[in-house]
Amino acid sequence: MGNVTSSVAARFAFFPPEPATYEVFREGGAEGRLCLSGLSPDRNVAVHLVETKVGNRVVATFWRHPLARFTLLYSHGNAADLGQMLDLFFELRAHLRVNIMSYDYSGYGASTGKPSEFNTYYDIEAVYDCLKKEYGIKQEDLILYGQSVGSGPTLHLAARLQKLRGVVLHSAILSGIRVLYPVKMTFWFDIFKNIDKIRQVNCPVLVIHGTADDIVDWTHGKRLWELSKEKYDPLWIKGGGHCNLESYPQYIRHLRKFINAMEKLSVAKQTTQSSLPTSTITDVKHNKCLRFGKR
Repeated sequence: MGNVTSSVAARFAFFPPEPATYEVFREGGAEGRLCLSGLSPDRNVAVHLVETKVGNRVVATFWRHPLARFTLLYSHGNAADLGQMLDLFFELRAHLRVNIMSYDYSGYGASTGKPSEFNTYYDIEAVYDCLKKEYGIKQEDLILYGQSVGSGPTLHLAARLQKLRGVVLHSAILSGIRVLYPVKMTFWFDIFKNIDKIRQVNCPVLVIHGTADDIVDWTHGKRLWELSKEKYDPLWIKGGGHCNLESYPQYIRHLRKFINAMEKLSVAKQTTQSSLPTSTITDVKHNKCLRFGKR
C-alpha cells in the first residue's frame, strides 16, 4: 500500500524546481554560520539544517521580527523552493509583524532526500522541534500556514497540536485525488487527506481561496472552512487564481486582521482563563505554488 501511495504522490504532487534556485553555504569556512544565497545579513534571517526522523537534512529559515507576538510556520506549494519565496517572506514579516519559519521539503532546494507525502510530515515535525528548541516557541504563539500542497503537512501537524494559536489554509486541497477527480469518499491510496484531518484541528482556521482557481477549485477551501471547528471569516478572492492571491490588496489586509484577532484572543484567554467557543470568530509577489501532471 505504501508503495502505491508513494507512486501517486510522486506522479501528481511534487515538482521541485530543477536546478534549485539557491545554495546553502557557510560564511568563512567549515565553522562559519549557515547562509542562504540571495539573503544579505541585514535581512535578519537565520538558516538551519534540520535533521528529520528518517535522516533527511531539511533547510529551514527563521525570519525574526523584533516586535513579533506570533511565529508563522509556513509550508509552501509544490512547484517552488525557498529561493523563490524570499520576497514574499520579507513582505509578510514586515506587514504582519510576525516571525516566520519557512522550510523546504525533502528533495526541494538544498534539502536532502526525496519528496513524498510522509517525508513532508517528517519535515514539518522536525522544523517544529527546531522552533521549540532553538527559539522557545510555544504552541500558543504559533500559527501554521499551508499553501496548496503545503496544507497537507500543515494539517498533519495541526491535528496533533492542541494549543495552537491558529491555522491559515491558502488555496488548500481536500486531498490529492480530489484535485483530479470529484470523488465523494476517501480512498486508502489517496494522499494528504485534509478533509479528514481538518476535523481534528482545535484552533481558529482562516481559509483563503481564489474563486477563479483553475488548479484547485475554490470549493476545496469552502468545504475545509465548513468542516472547521473554530471558523474565522474566510477570504474568497473574486477572480483570484491559484498562484496570484498575494497580489490582491485584500490578501494582506485580511491576514493582518486575522493576526490582530489572534492577539486579542490571546490576551482574553490570559485574562479570563476561559475556553474559546466552537463558533465563527468575527471580529506581492506571485509565486509558483502548484503543478499537476504526468512525469
